[in-house]
Amino acid sequence: MNGPTPLQITAICFTNACLLASMRALDPAKQPPLPEKPIAVKKELLFSDDFKGADRDKRWHRVVDTFTFENGALKGTQTRDQNIPAADGKPEVKAHAAVYGLELPTKDSVIEAKIRFDGATMIDVEFDDRKFTGSHYGHIARAQAKLNGVTILDEREGTQSGRVVELKKNMAANKGEIDKIVAAHSITYPAQLEAGKTYLFCVETVGNEMRVSIDGKVAAFLKSDGIGHTTKSKIELGVAGKSGWFEDIKVWNAEKSR
Repeated sequence: MNGPTPLQITAICFTNACLLASMRALDPAKQPPLPEKPIAVKKELLFSDDFKGADRDKRWHRVVDTFTFENGALKGTQTRDQNIPAADGKPEVKAHAAVYGLELPTKDSVIEAKIRFDGATMIDVEFDDRKFTGSHYGHIARAQAKLNGVTILDEREGTQSGRVVELKKNMAANKGEIDKIVAAHSITYPAQLEAGKTYLFCVETVGNEMRVSIDGKVAAFLKSDGIGHTTKSKIELGVAGKSGWFEDIKVWNAEKSR
C-alpha cells in the first residue's frame, strides 16, 4: 500500500501540531517562562511595505491563493477550504490556508505587521528555506495567532521534519513517537483576541529562540533547535478561514539583546 502524499503529510502534521501544542498550553508546568523584555535588538531595516499604491515589490509572490490588495492592506482568504478528490484527470486538491510569500533571506530578525481577524481562524508568519531538504518543502518555523491562543512551531525539527515525514508512513505503529517529537517542538499560550480589532503582531527570532508579542505585550516564547536554522530564505504570511488582514509590514535584521 502506498504511503500518504506530501500534501497529506503536511495536512496531518499541521493538525497534530495544533492539537499537541494546545495540549501543552493546558499544562502551565510545561510552559517556559515568558521573557517580558524583547530578545532581539533591531538593526538595519531589510523590508517595508504599507501596501499602498498600485506597485508591488517584486519579491512578493503567491504561494496558495487567495490574496488581494484592498484599501492599503493585504487581505488573505482561504478558498481551498475543502478536500477535493481527484476526478476527470485532475489531481486531488487538499484544503490549505491561503499563503503569500516574500523572498527575503534572514537569519536573526524582527518582523512587525498589523493584523486583523475578519472571519479568519488563524493568521501566521512563517520562515522557510526551499533549498533545505531536511524538512518537508523546507519549512523551518512558524508563529500563529488565533483568537484564543498564540502558537510557535519549530517545523524543521517537529511537524515537518524528515523524521516525522518518514514515521508518518506507518502512523499506526509510530503515533506515540510522532506525538512526542511534535510536542517537544511546539507550544501554545492562551490569548484573548477580538475579531475586527487591529493588533501589532511582532515575531522576534534570534538563535534558537522565538518570541511573539501582541501590541507590545509578550504572548508566546519557544526555544528549539530548528528556529536557529542559519538561512531562512523566505517569509510567508498565512490565513486560514475567511478572512485575515495584514497592514504595514516591516522586517529588520536583528541581534540578541540578552
